[in-house]
Amino acid sequence: TGKTRVITHRIVELVSSGVPSDRILSVTFTNKAAKEMLERTNQLFGRRLKNPPTISTFHSYCVRVLRQEIELLGYPKTFTIYDRGDQESSARKALREIRIPDSTMKPGDLINMISRWKMVGVNSEQAIEFAENDLDVLGAAAFKKYQKHLQACGAVDFDDLLLLTNQLFEEFPDALTRQQSRFDHVQIDEYQDTNGTQFDLIEALVRPHQNLCVVGDDDQSIYGWRGAEVTHILNFQNHFKGAKVVRLEENYRCTDDIIYHANRLVRHNKGRHDKQLRANK
Repeated sequence: TGKTRVITHRIVELVSSGVPSDRILSVTFTNKAAKEMLERTNQLFGRRLKNPPTISTFHSYCVRVLRQEIELLGYPKTFTIYDRGDQESSARKALREIRIPDSTMKPGDLINMISRWKMVGVNSEQAIEFAENDLDVLGAAAFKKYQKHLQACGAVDFDDLLLLTNQLFEEFPDALTRQQSRFDHVQIDEYQDTNGTQFDLIEALVRPHQNLCVVGDDDQSIYGWRGAEVTHILNFQNHFKGAKVVRLEENYRCTDDIIYHANRLVRHNKGRHDKQLRANK
């Protein structure tokens, strides 16, 4: 239905109306999508902009912020981002320190547990409050050791990028103000896939001006297993008062038959925006 097209054309429209291009932030979920969005934007302008808009993934944006501000949280500016192998090595040390054998919990299991907590904004000090069984209690204890080891090594993991940026914004208002002052307009693609930490991050960034445009499809929300909350798009008007909703109901990819059956099927979804797709072909 042209969702990403809305974002790219809106950038051009904003710049045409006098908004400096480098005052626009557009965020998506994958490096491939961010690269494609930047290429599409350059094509629309017919040139590579001298001061281009910031088009990046959530994690890439957070890396930029943390490279500037992370020393406030006790990490070095030159922090390392651990890959899966580094994470498992740290998790193995953490489990060894509290004497949990591999038969009870493997390093990979601990990493997955920690990741689930971090995706919903739970840090190592809070994890014990969210423990639901004995294994969670052991995981929460190991989480503390794991996080201390990372900080001692001047390292963060992938999930820390969002978690620490939110912590920074909550604990250091001056740092938040500096980042808020960077952009006048913020746009999000695939908004139905945002999780709790991503929502908190965006809400903090746009708090002064509320110039937020998101595109997404609640019927395409398939990442609940990794923390995505479809309620963010369903309740957008409640979160951001005065928001205008535009339904993109003309489908440019499929034929009448496919759209007819898709409409019949998707109508059974619970908790969705009412919409009726029409085939353009």
